[in-house]
Amino acid sequence: MWDLILNPFITVLTVLYQFFNSSVIAIILFTVLIRLITYPLTAQQTRASKAMAELQPELKKIQDKYKNDREKLSQEQMKLYREYGVNPIGGCLPLVIQLPIWIGLYQAISHALAATPLQLLDLSGRFMLPGLDRLVPLNNIWLGMDLTQAPTANPTYALIFPVLVLITSYLQSKMMTPPTAPSEDGKPNQAAAMTQSMTTIMPLMMGMFSLSFSVGLSVYFIVSNIMGIVQYARNSKTKFTWASLLPFKIGGSSGAKPAPLPVGPGGKSTLKSKLEAERAVGLMSGTTITDDNDSDSKSDTKSNGKASEPRVKSPKAKPAK
Repeated sequence: MWDLILNPFITVLTVLYQFFNSSVIAIILFTVLIRLITYPLTAQQTRASKAMAELQPELKKIQDKYKNDREKLSQEQMKLYREYGVNPIGGCLPLVIQLPIWIGLYQAISHALAATPLQLLDLSGRFMLPGLDRLVPLNNIWLGMDLTQAPTANPTYALIFPVLVLITSYLQSKMMTPPTAPSEDGKPNQAAAMTQSMTTIMPLMMGMFSLSFSVGLSVYFIVSNIMGIVQYARNSKTKFTWASLLPFKIGGSSGAKPAPLPVGPGGKSTLKSKLEAERAVGLMSGTTITDDNDSDSKSDTKSNGKASEPRVKSPKAKPAK
């Protein structure tokens, strides 16, 4: 059953090796190809995860309100999901589909980097196209390193691969972990703290594992992580900055950010909320909102015979006519 995924992957990987005569180039191109094929699933999973993260404040309020009534809690949660059009398991199905593909990709590269006679014999029997068996064994030497051996069994400069695996894994996990809003009661959010700790622990574990994995598999991890970073940055609707991936802040803030526009029931902004948001934006930018009680407005009223509308004055802007 597993051969239905593994054998085609090994065949495609070997065909790429036949064209470029390089195991590293074949691994890179094959990893990029698989990531591009699975990109729609990755994008759907990212959107679902982001939507669930944005609903966490509302879900927290519902949980606090109906913490003693499980049935009412479930009803209100489903109502909230329907109101905002969010599927709570929308990110699980793409992950379930991608998981066998990722495992097959990992196993295909592992089989292609055959190092023992038994592994070479097993590799020769997995090709789905005739004539590929004459390429076995594949040339696994690259820049003086044996791709079938761990970095510790290669020259010292091969240790750069576990470092790159650690860095790219951290960047990818940092990007895919949504920022958690501070709790209103001031209590520490245990789920958020656990998520943040996993963002640090998992890349460290991947870096440690890469010390015992073959160099060829480290190349796969690095390329896969870089593709994940690029795809997430492309799929994200918010403005992405590399500084947001750092565990510390660089310099001060560039200025006050405009206050987000509050929304009313059904996700629609109300007139009152809109005016309050505009007033907050005006105060942050140094402008003052005046109405028709000042002297200029009275003069306009006398000259035009009509009440002038409220307008925004800025220290540098000209008064509105």
